[in-house]
Amino acid sequence: MQLLYQVNDKPPKGVTFFLALQHMLASIGGIVAVPLIVGGAIGLPEPDVVTLISASLFVSGLATIVQCLGFGPVGIRLPVVMGSSFAFLGALIAIGQTGGMATILGAAFVGSFFVILASFYMDQIRKLFPNLVSGVVVTLIGLTILPVAMNWIGDAPAGDPSFASLPKVFLAAASLAVVIGVSVFCKGAIAASAIVIGLAAGYIMAIPLGMVDLTQLYEANWVAAPEPFKYGMAFSLPAIISMTLVYLVVVAEATGDFMALGSNCHVEVSGKDLKRGLLGDGLGSTFGAMFSAMPVASFSQNVGIVGISGVASRFVVALTGILLVAGGLFPKVAALAVTVPKPVLGGVGFVMFGMIAYAGIRMLLKAADSRRNALVVCVGLASGMAVTLEPNLLQHFPDSLKTVFHSGITTGTLATIVLNQLLPKSKKSTETEQITAKSILIKPDKRAARLVAAKARRAEQLAASK
Repeated sequence: MQLLYQVNDKPPKGVTFFLALQHMLASIGGIVAVPLIVGGAIGLPEPDVVTLISASLFVSGLATIVQCLGFGPVGIRLPVVMGSSFAFLGALIAIGQTGGMATILGAAFVGSFFVILASFYMDQIRKLFPNLVSGVVVTLIGLTILPVAMNWIGDAPAGDPSFASLPKVFLAAASLAVVIGVSVFCKGAIAASAIVIGLAAGYIMAIPLGMVDLTQLYEANWVAAPEPFKYGMAFSLPAIISMTLVYLVVVAEATGDFMALGSNCHVEVSGKDLKRGLLGDGLGSTFGAMFSAMPVASFSQNVGIVGISGVASRFVVALTGILLVAGGLFPKVAALAVTVPKPVLGGVGFVMFGMIAYAGIRMLLKAADSRRNALVVCVGLASGMAVTLEPNLLQHFPDSLKTVFHSGITTGTLATIVLNQLLPKSKKSTETEQITAKSILIKPDKRAARLVAAKARRAEQLAASK
């Protein structure tokens, strides 16, 4: 597809603002959602959730500007939007419920140096995450956080009579329907903004139902600067290990995003470019932890906008970063996000989290359909879902190991990587091998298979001689 604006082009100011706003609308839902989910899941007071969202917007904006414009050896100099990745959710919630915000920020701070270090060893890191492993990990990210959306729809303690009352279910279903409708029947920037539009539509429908509380919006300040080290930092080795594993996944995802973005921008992405991009990712998360914000990563949805719109200008997305910084400096923007009813978030969350799982399934489809790979996928997914669905499986583990394996994402990632490294790989491609539940566990009879193949060849030779 021919580009309307190349990477280094500067569109007219009015056009630049509109295009930058488009990227902001596509990303702000994800940037706001992660601190909103984490803050609610670990029991932060609403004013603190507002502060967390503001800090995340501010840091995401600065990281976006650095990636687009570049500063010395940092920044890939492509139209990259940075934000709070859903990949972090499981680990952040697990760490936060045990150690609070201080432990989250300490683990995010230390773990971010792994990304910085990884930028110098890209070839080795990538070998740990072929499509087979990445697919399991990304699928688990979507599946393990799906219960969060269900709890939002219920919007009450489990067993409470008001849990998932009909008005709440209606609001969630209506918000979900809007997201689906916009995604299917609209195009371009509107389709890319389906999540934000779904949130807005659900919000409007919730007002006459009396489900919108504007208290936080009234009480929030108009302007406020970020508060460095607001919650302090606590350092827990199990928490740091959990976060580092997630950063490992993010390194693989970011590499894929950068390569896809280069393709959409008609630019060849070199190893040096990947290094600069990952340095931007790592330092963005380091800076974010210091400013009490969520860790950041590149946003895949904005890569798609570049392909759809044909606008590859990095200066457009740099302006998006400026808009995000402005949003972080005005707490009422964050407070407005807090007032969104949880059933609305739950309905939209079905799409967001389901899409993550779908992205993982697409990765798995690229892997060879072999008995060996089926075992890796089955054990990896089952390991991750086991500790998610039944946390009591870990009740006799030491507390340090509980923190590591409490996250289904971490458990599934470790199991998949270890199995993929230990199980012998087939020398020949097995993409056409027919896999069944029985064939996964029963070793095929190679002698019988050779006899069948020989009979088939003889039949072909007889047919050819006639």
